[in-house]
Amino acid sequence: MAGTVDRLMYARMRKIAEELWPLAEHMKGAWAVEIGAAGVIVMMSPVKRHEAIATRIVRQLNAQLPTTHLDRDIVAQSGAEVEHPAIGRMRRPDAVVVPLDILDEPGATVAPDDLLAVVEVVSESNPDNDYVEKAADYPAMGIPLYLLVDPRKGLAYTYADPVPGSNGPHYATVLPYIFGDQIPFGPWTIDTKDFKRYED
Repeated sequence: MAGTVDRLMYARMRKIAEELWPLAEHMKGAWAVEIGAAGVIVMMSPVKRHEAIATRIVRQLNAQLPTTHLDRDIVAQSGAEVEHPAIGRMRRPDAVVVPLDILDEPGATVAPDDLLAVVEVVSESNPDNDYVEKAADYPAMGIPLYLLVDPRKGLAYTYADPVPGSNGPHYATVLPYIFGDQIPFGPWTIDTKDFKRYED
């Protein structure tokens, strides 16, 4: 459960994360640093098929965003660092949907309140991070939509409608899909016909 955390404790975790970034950048492979329920997490970035799926999702969202959001320049992009210090979380989703002017602002992180949606592609090495921890963290951060794609099993899930609960905030609506489906995701549709499983 993601509740309010001690600011001093979070500041310490944030400092550790910042110190780890330069080290992670010099390690073999690509690594990411996040702050989750267990504290600072260093994760190896996933394989090529993971990146191919994330790229396809970003492209599909960007093709649809000009027609679904006429009043503001909204973009899908990867690499944003999303931080919610009050609950002690800092995450780097595989993709976010965010107003472009937010990305023009100074600073290194994006506030969860500015996000329309997040996307995660499950890694082979640490699926619980996406299925359990992030499925708890994102509604606690107030992010309205979460798309989880699992190339290990050829499955996908949409999460929507964050609500409070006795065990902490959670998404009230969770819908399953399989690779090949056209997935309704908020006002958009994600076509998964070209998504490949890790073992195909």
